Amino acid sequence: MQISGNLELNLHPKSGKTAMSNLIGVHDCKADAKGRVLFPIALKGQLLEVIDRGFVIKRSIFQQCLELYPRPEWELVSRDVNRLNRFVKKNNDFIRVFMAGVREVSLDGTGRILIPRDLVNFAGIKNDIVLASAVNIIEIWDKEKYEAAIASTTQDFSALAEEVMGSIPPIE
Repeated sequence: MQISGNLELNLHPKSGKTAMSNLIGVHDCKADAKGRVLFPIALKGQLLEVIDRGFVIKRSIFQQCLELYPRPEWELVSRDVNRLNRFVKKNNDFIRVFMAGVREVSLDGTGRILIPRDLVNFAGIKNDIVLASAVNIIEIWDKEKYEAAIASTTQDFSALAEEVMGSIPPIE
């Protein structure tokens, strides 16, 4: 459901209630040797309406991190990917790489998610990690890599902000 501007709400299929897609927060966490991470309470609270539907985790396209999609957000992305003509080679190549390593995950009985080993290796996750909201998804980073990515972007952030957001008209 689209509401004024870019704020989007999704209807929860069981309750019929809406869930906002604007997640907030950066959370330091620990991953155990098996790749299990205790999901932060603050994120659980923001995802109450959709948490029982689970998540999809995948490799990021642009960074050495992972992306955790609440199921309703993944359904929107996969709907767009499904529109691609598979008889065009570059579309097929894109789909193959985009879907590489994609897994369904959910919270276990103790509130943890299990990050599959191949995705832990892709993101270079050690023990200290960061779960960072990225509007409608959660990025999962090795803490050192996250801090380095933020530091490298911060240097030119004012120019980036002007280029990316400068032409967007204000909400009236």
